[in-house]
Amino acid sequence: MAVISHRKKSALSLGRKRQKRVRPALAKKAGVKAKFPDNFSPMLATLVDKPFDAENWLFEVKWDGYRAIAICNKDEVSVISRNNKSFNKKFYPIPAALEQLNLNAVLDGEIIISNKEGVSSFGDLQNWRSEADGELLYYVFDLLWLDGYLLFDVPLQERRAILQEILPPGPVIQLSQTFNAPGTTFYEVARNMNMEGIIAKKADSLYLPGIRTKDWLKIKIAQRQEVVIGGFTRNEGSGKLFSSLLVGVFENGALHYTGKIGTGFTDKAQREMMQQFKPLMRSKCPFEREPDYNKPSRFRPNPPKATATWLKPELVCEVPFAEITSDGVMRHPSFEGMRIDKKATDVKREKAKPTKKVVEDSILHKEKIITRRKPGERKTLLNPTEKQQERSINGYPLKFTNLNKIYWPKEKITKRDMLNYYYQVAPVILPYLKDRPQSLNRFPNGIDGESFYQKNVQDKIPSWIDTFPYTSEGINKSFLVPTKEADVLYMASLGCIEMNPWSSRVQKPDNPDFCIIDLDPDTNSFDQVIKTAQVTREILQSAGIPCYCKTSGSTGIHIYIPLGAKYLYEDSREFGRLIATIVHEQIPHFTSIERATAERKGKIYIDFLQNRPQATLACAYSLRPKPGAPVSMPLHWEEVKKGLKIKDHNIRNAVARIREQGDIFKVVLGKGINMKHAIVELQKLS
Repeated sequence: MAVISHRKKSALSLGRKRQKRVRPALAKKAGVKAKFPDNFSPMLATLVDKPFDAENWLFEVKWDGYRAIAICNKDEVSVISRNNKSFNKKFYPIPAALEQLNLNAVLDGEIIISNKEGVSSFGDLQNWRSEADGELLYYVFDLLWLDGYLLFDVPLQERRAILQEILPPGPVIQLSQTFNAPGTTFYEVARNMNMEGIIAKKADSLYLPGIRTKDWLKIKIAQRQEVVIGGFTRNEGSGKLFSSLLVGVFENGALHYTGKIGTGFTDKAQREMMQQFKPLMRSKCPFEREPDYNKPSRFRPNPPKATATWLKPELVCEVPFAEITSDGVMRHPSFEGMRIDKKATDVKREKAKPTKKVVEDSILHKEKIITRRKPGERKTLLNPTEKQQERSINGYPLKFTNLNKIYWPKEKITKRDMLNYYYQVAPVILPYLKDRPQSLNRFPNGIDGESFYQKNVQDKIPSWIDTFPYTSEGINKSFLVPTKEADVLYMASLGCIEMNPWSSRVQKPDNPDFCIIDLDPDTNSFDQVIKTAQVTREILQSAGIPCYCKTSGSTGIHIYIPLGAKYLYEDSREFGRLIATIVHEQIPHFTSIERATAERKGKIYIDFLQNRPQATLACAYSLRPKPGAPVSMPLHWEEVKKGLKIKDHNIRNAVARIREQGDIFKVVLGKGINMKHAIVELQKLS
């Protein structure tokens, strides 16, 4: 179902009648005092055959998702389905977002999924596993209980007025808008936007839990039906797990056959469904009459011979179809998804009733119905419960294992947390990794376990990841070379807590993109590292040389000077040596340019030898295998001052900073300096 997006504003610009704002105190005035509820059964709508215009009716979008009641007891939230099953684990972002609202209320709404195109569908929702699968939203359209008062007997408009007061706008929890407008007009807008349908509600309707009322009506645009799975077939010679589903609906306690569904399944869906089928297999046909599943059709006069496996009729799925034939069978049905929120015995054939009511013409004004995620904002890739999960990144399959393994023991940060971090920052970290050979520093058991470096990956990684050849001791070997986000996640899945790329790319392996000054303290305070960085910047500024800095994520600071891949590593190294020498001359009492640790005498090492072929350094936005899970974070120079600490930027707050400020380090990948001119200016300072 297409969700109304910002671009559709003109289609719904007919104007909306404003509702009078009412204070939440109305709950006490109009409601009935009642204790905190255990559960509620939702009020249901009656299907009618066409749109209508009638007075005192409000219209809403018919959301394509799961109906859900949210029972909110401050920071304890239970989100339940129509058949009283918990959605808390399956759709974990919803209760998490509701907990933040600190409500003492019971809400009625619909859980939907919205992807980056602003489109929602039940099929996508049914396959949702984590926030990487799409944007999960909870559209609230009614309020049943608030602060100790039951609101069943409060008219709908008043319930919604209170709801508007207590429900702040947010990215996950949304207020579903109502429109006091001609139903026929709203229906045509919905049809043009490929929606599932619309809902009509009497403005003064009371809430009748568990009742299919005529005060709420649904008008579908496309033909859809919930059906019970009574068995499956497999065609002779087929390699598929099953060829079609045999489905029906309950009438007078018996399962009546309504058709054979042979399309709409992915291989993954079939595997998951077969796991559900296995405990339900039986020898007896569950239908009132055994269907002729080998019956020829107009389009398949000689269908392949099929055999049937019968199932206990407990599973429900949703099916769009073209029409119902005279013998009650669906034409052109297609599998949309499993319905975990419906009892099989409650599934009846929906027959649209004739519509007679009308409303006066009024103006329809579209308000924002969906809050789109800001560009670049990602949430998590992996859900918080499964120890092993499979995801497709850039179209490549990745298996993530041991997700509960603790990587940072003191902070209880897991491998899952690390992978979710790299998924969230992948778009900004990739430019500093792309096309750069990697030295893999692997920590399979976290920061306190044994670690090892791996350079050679020849014949050890998936074929879809690029490599770069090298020779060691006469043996041909290969570095891993990431080019896409899937490669970054693959490295992280190997236990690479930090990302260590070359300064050059495979297109110009001898030409680094930047010169690096690595300020590496020994027994020094971090304030002395900050002072050294400030002096380095002052010197470079005086010579007209642009420079940019980031925390190392360990104990030091990295300063980058863009070169634009115009010079050799040897040139970069000698340029760095000149800078380091001048800085050391300015503050010799706590800095050193001696490579040997013993000769530094506990001073800060101004390391310019990072500017050599195949040298690697933790890149911008990389995590580090240090206590506190720090991040190598790019900084504004005004942030490099006394009081700055390495742990200020870590796995828990880095994503928020990146969202707020964007990639402030990307200038290091831009046009390089004129090194000859820069050397002349530096020599004037020495």
